[in-house]
Amino acid sequence: MQVLEVETVHSADLDPTLDHTLDRAREVMARLTNAVKAQVLGRDDVIELALIALLSDGHVLLEDFPGSGKTTLAKALGEAITDDQAADHKRSPVPIVPFRRIQFTPDLLPSDVTGSAVFDASTNSFHFRHGPIFAHVVLADEINRTSPKVQAAMLEAMGEKQVTVDNQTYALDPLFFVIATQNPLDLVGTYPLPTPQLDRFLFKLRMVHVERDAELEVLNTWQSRRDKTSARIHVGRTEILQARHAIDAGVYISSAIKTALVDISRTLRADERILQGNSTRSLVLILPALQVLAAMRGRNYVNADDLETLLPPVLTHRVELAPGSADFAKILRDCMRVPMETLARSTLKPTA
Repeated sequence: MQVLEVETVHSADLDPTLDHTLDRAREVMARLTNAVKAQVLGRDDVIELALIALLSDGHVLLEDFPGSGKTTLAKALGEAITDDQAADHKRSPVPIVPFRRIQFTPDLLPSDVTGSAVFDASTNSFHFRHGPIFAHVVLADEINRTSPKVQAAMLEAMGEKQVTVDNQTYALDPLFFVIATQNPLDLVGTYPLPTPQLDRFLFKLRMVHVERDAELEVLNTWQSRRDKTSARIHVGRTEILQARHAIDAGVYISSAIKTALVDISRTLRADERILQGNSTRSLVLILPALQVLAAMRGRNYVNADDLETLLPPVLTHRVELAPGSADFAKILRDCMRVPMETLARSTLKPTA
């Protein structure tokens, strides 16, 4: 699709202090990218979207087959994040670890995820034992294999960054990030995620087999990558939170971009090939993701290319097709055509 060239917006036009801040945010993103790529080979596109979700305060659902690298990706990201002395004063005094993997099974209970109250005989009182959800990065493995009650326990955590147990609320860390997986082939004994749960995920990504050369490199380097734990790149938790703030403040989204998002959504909802369209929440969630992608690409404004890149992974799991419709990619392209042509004739530069 042809898009008119848009004039670059200089951050100095918005705030003279933001250039350096955005540069720092890009440096943090580059270090995170290098840390994960050192452990996960042949997944550059998935890594980029996972980092966009992390920096935009979203969550990711991976639809994949066993042994595709989902645990390695989540663990590499979690272990790249470290605590630092500049933690903000609002942080809950809860034991937070970098990474936790939760294997979801049909017999799992909500308390196995969130934690539970345990009686202490020495003090004759109850105290809260924190569950594995209290981590920076949580891998919810095979989330569709557990009961709806456990899936519902994830809703509050993913939406509000808190859990409530025995009428007591416990705050999660502001960095809290979920990577959930589900196997699209083995569906026996599974509980499909309901629409409200799916809507909590910013992206739904398919992980296909890596290319031949990448798979060969995995075999040739797996031992050396496993042993070099001390040489791994680390990024401070507060650095990531500051990068989120810098990107939110320093990357401009024009009204034309927002208008295009609304028009595309309304066209999708009115299309006879669509049974249920995407929610307004999805439009709210995509805005910070667009800002992060623009910053990654060295810009301080969002353009049409960012929109075309992120709309498919944001909308795929939120739109239900009508019977007889199968090609969502084609439907989305059709619904995007007119709004994107209108966007191409607009200026994305902020007015003084």
